[in-house]
Amino acid sequence: MNTVPTAAATDIDVLRVFCAADGRHGNALGVVRDARTHPDEASRQALAKELGFSETVFVDDPERGIVDIYTPGLRLPFAGHPLVGAAWLLDLEVVMPPAGEVWVRDDGEFTWIEARAEWAPPRTLRRYGSAAEVDALDVPEPGVGASPGRSPWGGIYAWAWEEEAAGRVRARAFPGRGDGIDEDEATGAAALLLTAELGRALNITQGRGSQLLTAPGPDGIVELGGRVRLEGTLTR
Repeated sequence: MNTVPTAAATDIDVLRVFCAADGRHGNALGVVRDARTHPDEASRQALAKELGFSETVFVDDPERGIVDIYTPGLRLPFAGHPLVGAAWLLDLEVVMPPAGEVWVRDDGEFTWIEARAEWAPPRTLRRYGSAAEVDALDVPEPGVGASPGRSPWGGIYAWAWEEEAAGRVRARAFPGRGDGIDEDEATGAAALLLTAELGRALNITQGRGSQLLTAPGPDGIVELGGRVRLEGTLTR
C-alpha cells in the first residue's frame, strides 16, 4: 500500500523575555530548536504568522548559535528579545543572526547580549513629557506618526523619563507593520537605539511592566539584558 509521508511535528519552546522582577510580563517568543522541520524561508514565515508572536526564532545550528528570526510578516537580520531568549534557552556564549556575531553573558538573573544599535530596524524615537503621557497613548494606525522614510516599519518607540538621574525610562512600542502586532510588550532593538542616542545606561519599563536593562560599551557596542522564563512548549 502506498502511503503519503506526513510532515514532522515541530516543537516550539515558548519563552517570555524581559520579565519583571516578580517573573511577570515579558514578551512572548517562540523558539524552534530543530529548524530542519522548516528548511526554507516560506515555511518559516508561515509558521511565524500562524504562531502570532512578535518574533519566532529558528535554530539552524545550536552549537554555533546560528539563528533565523521572523515576525508574523517578515524576516529580520537582528532583533533583541529573540536573541536574549534563544541564548538563555540554549545556554550559548555566542549567537549568530544574519546581522553578525552577538556575544552573550549571564549574571545569574539577567541574560545579556552585546550588539550594535545600527543592526536594529529603524524606528521613530519619540520623547514625551511624562510617564503618564506615555501610558495614556492610544495605539496609532500603521505608519501614522512615523518619520518619513521609515516604511515599511513606521515603528514608534514612545518614551519618557521616570527618573532621569537614575536612568529610569517608561516606554511603549508600536511596530506599525500591520501584521497583527499592534503593540510590542518589550523591544530590545528599540532599547539599543535609545541607549545609543542618549549615550547612557538605561533601566526601561515597557508595556505592562517588562524590564530591559542597557549599558553603552566601547566601539559602538551596547549591552542589552533581561530576565527570561520558560512558559511552555507547543507542537505544530
